[in-house]
Amino acid sequence: MNDKIIIKGAREHNLKNITLELPRNQLITITGLSGSGKSSLAFDTIFAEGQRRYVESLSAYARQFLGQMEKPDVDEIEGLSPAISIDQKAHSANPRSTVATITEIYDYLRVLFARIGKPHCVKCGREIEKLSNEQMVDVVLKRLASQTGTSGQTGSVKILAPVVLGRKGEYYQLLYDLYNSGFARVRIDGALYDLSQQIKLKKYQQHTIEVVVDSIPVSSLLNDVIGGVPASPAGRPAPRLEARQRLADALETAVERGNDIVLISYPDKTEQMLSSKFSCPDDGFAFPEIEPRLFSFNSPYGACPVCHGLGTAELFSEELCGACTGDRLRAEALHVWLPSVSEGKGIRASFLGAEGQGSRRPERSEDDGMSRSRGSKNGGLSIVDITSMSIELATEYFKTVQLTEREQEIAGSILKEITSRLQFMMDVGLHYLTLNRMAGTLSGGEAQRIRLASQVGSRLVGALYVLDEPTIGLHQRDNDRLIETLLQLRDLGNTVLVVEHDEDTIRASDFMVEIGPGAGIHGGEVVAIGRTPDVFKDKNSLTAAYLRGDKKIDVPSERRHVGKDVIKIRGACENNLKNIDVDFPLRRFVCVTGVSGSGKSTLAYDTMYKELARRLYGSKDRPGKHTAVLGTEYIDKAILMDQGAIGRTPRSNPATYTGCWGPIREIFAATEEARFRGYKVGRFSFNVPGGRCETCEGHGTVAIEMHFLPTVYVTCDVCKGRRFDRETLEITFKDKNVFQVLEMTVEEATEFFSEIPVVHDKMKTLNEVGLGYLRLGQSATTLSGGEAQRVKLASELSKRSTGRTLYLLDEPTTGLHFEDVKRLLEVLHKLVDKGNTVVVIEHNLDVIKTADWLIDLGPEGGDKGGNLVIAGTPEDIARHEKSYTGQYLRRMLK
Repeated sequence: MNDKIIIKGAREHNLKNITLELPRNQLITITGLSGSGKSSLAFDTIFAEGQRRYVESLSAYARQFLGQMEKPDVDEIEGLSPAISIDQKAHSANPRSTVATITEIYDYLRVLFARIGKPHCVKCGREIEKLSNEQMVDVVLKRLASQTGTSGQTGSVKILAPVVLGRKGEYYQLLYDLYNSGFARVRIDGALYDLSQQIKLKKYQQHTIEVVVDSIPVSSLLNDVIGGVPASPAGRPAPRLEARQRLADALETAVERGNDIVLISYPDKTEQMLSSKFSCPDDGFAFPEIEPRLFSFNSPYGACPVCHGLGTAELFSEELCGACTGDRLRAEALHVWLPSVSEGKGIRASFLGAEGQGSRRPERSEDDGMSRSRGSKNGGLSIVDITSMSIELATEYFKTVQLTEREQEIAGSILKEITSRLQFMMDVGLHYLTLNRMAGTLSGGEAQRIRLASQVGSRLVGALYVLDEPTIGLHQRDNDRLIETLLQLRDLGNTVLVVEHDEDTIRASDFMVEIGPGAGIHGGEVVAIGRTPDVFKDKNSLTAAYLRGDKKIDVPSERRHVGKDVIKIRGACENNLKNIDVDFPLRRFVCVTGVSGSGKSTLAYDTMYKELARRLYGSKDRPGKHTAVLGTEYIDKAILMDQGAIGRTPRSNPATYTGCWGPIREIFAATEEARFRGYKVGRFSFNVPGGRCETCEGHGTVAIEMHFLPTVYVTCDVCKGRRFDRETLEITFKDKNVFQVLEMTVEEATEFFSEIPVVHDKMKTLNEVGLGYLRLGQSATTLSGGEAQRVKLASELSKRSTGRTLYLLDEPTTGLHFEDVKRLLEVLHKLVDKGNTVVVIEHNLDVIKTADWLIDLGPEGGDKGGNLVIAGTPEDIARHEKSYTGQYLRRMLK
């Protein structure tokens, strides 16, 4: 029993009451057609139940923050471990989220810099060490002498100890204790108060409290400062010596009270912070306490005070902050450095010579007052310098950096955590990403592999990992390294469950489950199950038929000849593109290929598409840097079909996006009964009052606030989840009311509306791109990126083609089985046959081998990519020795 996961009676979504046994501590692949029920089994049943059981095991107090979890529709699951899901749901668009923060590398870097970083003065740049009490006295006297000289010695210098720095609270007890300790005054938020008076502070407001330790007249401190120490007539110490000792005593008390920090307020209203930890003896600049939060751009303690850690002038702006120029941190954090490496190691020259892809940092000159590692005379690296490196460069840095024996002892465990995460990202082909790359700019596949990096770093044992197509966005060359990582996760003692279509991953798995045989209502059954080699022999398995070679996607017998009509990109140099010239043949099927991070999206989307959108539609998006784009007169439309959602709200669905919902409502409004009752088209909308259920406002569910518990969504008691009122549902077309139509699958709707061309054609195209299993009213928020992309494709296919349209698709095979890819290719080639141009960014070799023209970028990713390796037919690419794509393509072409 302990070596198996037993699922009994799974009925979630389209699963047909299936029962199956899965071995524990194995790499298991679940495959099948799109919509067959793979995710319903892996995520909505197995993972959901594992997560629910874990939450149920926690205390009631903890559960109120984690939410109430509904039990999936399954009779029983035995042998289930705590489950961890690593899927491709939208990654954070928060501008504060980066590769370094997602993988927790940034957390370890903050601790590393706080423990062994060397602080340097922000003003003069010299390395600074802790100030003794005697040195602090000298700094104060020197500052006073420079301000007042020997004349005009009026006023006093105040010695303050910061006891609270920007924290909320009323602090009654603290103020009372200070008064009992003999202190008379405090400064709160810049204003002086007498401690003998009652002081009321706002509880939920941040306060800074500084106790006034002493106020020493300037005249006594500077007495005879030029002429030397005067003789004492009574043999007593000279006045200046008495004042100096008083200053020393006050500083010592302030340092003790102020947690090693003291604040000096001079008569000319200027202030100076000194520290017994780190303070510059030349100009008196003192660091605040060097702790991990100093290096956090999410903390007021470390963030740039102007942009509050955003790095930009305002939220979602591309204009860099004028104070930190994109570095996000305050000056003190940027002046704590780790040692650089010697020139001979090669890394320093690489770092100084290249700006990492995705970085927003401009180069700095040596004399701009903020110079650090790039040309820094001190040769150190700040935390921003480290995060501006690519994964590959950072890996090399931490392997070659020279630390003292003491530093190694302090930082050993921290460095181990950092290097293990960096190495994993190297292993899964993410070497080209920079650590400061914002999460919102990552593809789904990149984001998933980054989350996987943080899980491997945690080295959990006995867990169940559920992954959704981790090979998406990965070149064939990098597949082996990813598979090795999955096997490593398994060998630690975990069960790894992968929903996957990739041939290499399936072949490397220990156990295989195929769900099918079809999609939607035609799926939801276990078609084949067992040890992977055994399933390969199963004649019922459609996947095995492709892997055995019984079924295949054919190479075209003849490719379309490339003519003179081309879009010419000249001098493309955005991100890592190396000033390249590329031609995109028109009225052809073109694939942009290359390893991950080679510059494919930068060329096809950032440069070509954005320039076309600017010229054709007046788009305000800035195209990638280039010299010229020629040949745009040959097209009249440019359409991007990415994997973004088809709507931002649950009310959006395939019917509304494709434009068939309007005609469907018109059909109902045109029925005899509707006309008799005077119902108009608006009566059949769930978005506006009139015919919808007003209790749930057309949602079908009602949100119930549970105060300290999470909001619970329950089926509407009035409409029973049918979204419309009783009178509206009484109107039928071919014995179906409007809600029943919304519940139809695309396949059912294609037949139901066979006599209504305006609806039938749209349903037919959705069916042709493999989405026959989707329901017309299925919420847009439940669709995967690949499904959303194919909905967009179907919507465009149903429109009248001009024959001069350019379509750009980014990895349209995401989530597709071999059979689905075959159907998709038929659709794309039909578009080209009508005179249109289809440009696809793709790694799938079955797609690449059918293209008319390939544009292969590389040879590597990141700074080592961005070159045009070769452009030509698939046969040309296969013959090219330096093309990684060609090496794998060679196997598939005769």
